[in-house]
Amino acid sequence: MEEMKQAALNPAGWVVRFVVAVCVAVAAFGTANAQRHYVPHVHVGAHAGMSMSRVSFYPKTKQMNLPGMQFGLSFRYAEERHVGLLAELNIEQRGWREDFEEANHQFEYWHRTTYVELPVMTHIFFGSRVVKGFFNLGPEIGYMIGDKVHANFDYENPVSVPGFPYEYRQLDQMKLKIKNRFDYGITAGAGVEFIIRKRHCIQLEGRYYYGLGNLFPSSKKDEFSASRGSSILVTLGYMFRLK
Repeated sequence: MEEMKQAALNPAGWVVRFVVAVCVAVAAFGTANAQRHYVPHVHVGAHAGMSMSRVSFYPKTKQMNLPGMQFGLSFRYAEERHVGLLAELNIEQRGWREDFEEANHQFEYWHRTTYVELPVMTHIFFGSRVVKGFFNLGPEIGYMIGDKVHANFDYENPVSVPGFPYEYRQLDQMKLKIKNRFDYGITAGAGVEFIIRKRHCIQLEGRYYYGLGNLFPSSKKDEFSASRGSSILVTLGYMFRLK
């Protein structure tokens, strides 16, 4: 029973195995079609958009999505007719916002983190010369470069705050200092691309990131056994074809 519980709290193994299986399948598909003639395409570009993030704590906490932004640069290489490689260098705002339910009008707390991210993804695309659909899937690593807390009450000692709804609520996450600045996880997205005059592309993409690293220490003596970040992103991008 303890092994099953640990597996549920640490899904990194099966997620990584799933991504590796997908990448192997994509590579096999590309090899099978390698004899077909296709001129390699190289694109560079930039993108920006909004994020909605939260942190999966265990034990669970009452929280809401925290809005933020993401922007970055992209490099894409496609040697096969439907498969390519996409790498990005991004800045993203993540974090979480506490949900005080009926007391949301009185109390406010959010914890924002800012990351430099490097996702490397398999890029699968299809469609015509004017409009293409695509899927992206792959691993991502990140390093925290910003950490900011906003609160309108004494979050280090909330029990002493008059009217604070501390009953049946986890409080440790508000005052703990983040120890792990390095993060890693899996990201996947889908979108549509419009080709303008062959070399210019406009993209709209929705993407989900699931972190596998913990913000706080996660040993048996620590407050949380899991504190993994996740984000939903919507971005608009521009790509220019170099080759």
